[in-house]
Amino acid sequence: MMGQDFGEPSAAPSMPSIDDVRRAAAALAGITYATPLQESGYLNDLLGSRVFFKLENLQRTGSFKLRGAYNRIRRLTAEELKAGVVAASAGNHAQGVALAAGLVGTASLVFMPKGASLTKIESTRSYGAEVRLVGDTFDEAFLQAVATSRQTGRVLVHAFDDPDIIAGQGTIGLEMLDERSNLDMLVVPVGGGGLISGIAMAAKARNPHVTVVGVQAAGADAMVVSRRAGELSGAAQVRTLADGIAVKRPGRLTFDMIQKYVDELVTVEEHEISRAILLFLERSKLLVEGAGAVGLAALLAGKVTPGNRTVATVVSGGNIDVTLLSRIIEKGLVEEGRQLHLRTAIGDRPGQLVKLLERVALLEANVIRVEHERWSPHLAPTEVALQVVLETRDTRHADQVVQSLADDGYVVHRQTED
Repeated sequence: MMGQDFGEPSAAPSMPSIDDVRRAAAALAGITYATPLQESGYLNDLLGSRVFFKLENLQRTGSFKLRGAYNRIRRLTAEELKAGVVAASAGNHAQGVALAAGLVGTASLVFMPKGASLTKIESTRSYGAEVRLVGDTFDEAFLQAVATSRQTGRVLVHAFDDPDIIAGQGTIGLEMLDERSNLDMLVVPVGGGGLISGIAMAAKARNPHVTVVGVQAAGADAMVVSRRAGELSGAAQVRTLADGIAVKRPGRLTFDMIQKYVDELVTVEEHEISRAILLFLERSKLLVEGAGAVGLAALLAGKVTPGNRTVATVVSGGNIDVTLLSRIIEKGLVEEGRQLHLRTAIGDRPGQLVKLLERVALLEANVIRVEHERWSPHLAPTEVALQVVLETRDTRHADQVVQSLADDGYVVHRQTED
């Protein structure tokens, strides 16, 4: 059984209560920030709803994870604190555990996938944790954390399937409804399910009529599959830029809580997540990682239709690797017609490149990059192949550039970043 492989108990632990969340909130006072609930005028106009962002990307360690990690670790006995803690994470839980362990006064060991973000790895170490890289996925790292806990006596701090973790994350729901009691809908990222379980339970305790919608990446949709099947199941593989929610198998406790408290689960595609990251950066001046952007992605793609309701989406984290961010920006610019990649051929004679670039200038496109080569087997001996990257205003302008060059006799091939 997969459950036994993951070191899960034969039955899920008891669900946390709203009183557990309130106690967690009291314990977290002075430890975590009450992050802003920021309204988006742009989305209000675009969607015809009032839309707010719960900015957990501005939380200590750059994500919500400190809430649950501290709430779990603060409850350890003196003997457990002496033994230390162990955890597995793709990055955000790792940082939360590392900081929480340091605040409480215990040692932390964290297993992370080999492909984890370098930014997250180094940040985890900077908070005082010992980091070991194991396997290619969170789930492989988790198996090693479970084995280490059994061998060494270190306390396993689960990333999501733990009542104290869930209660800590549930404090976000209390904060949102404390600030705006009229929220009608909460849109929350879903990986293993700890975040949405806590938020949904806390929010429904305050307002039973609030709608809670979970969002997963289509490439890591184990909770959606489980809900559809009516029983906990896993995915053969996960593939998404949203590494914070890239979980093959969600938790038993979180699955039960989602079945009880969450109204709907949807998925978003990779290009939809990328678009949301870019919009956060441009319109809201916010740096958001893939997992934190899935709620906005679902709204933009029409996967969640709020109507005239007041909506808050949880921006769960902002720990994105800058190299990934640069690729997302360039790809997003291409998709929006603001960057145009062209391939063509010109005569291998003086002045031919200048002639093409002058034509591009008349079309009011800006040249970003030009590459040329003579040795392609598809070229005639008198030709030069060109790769040209242009900055354009929008899709319509890009189309005009392509058509105008074609009208001038150039055989133009438009390229994408795929």
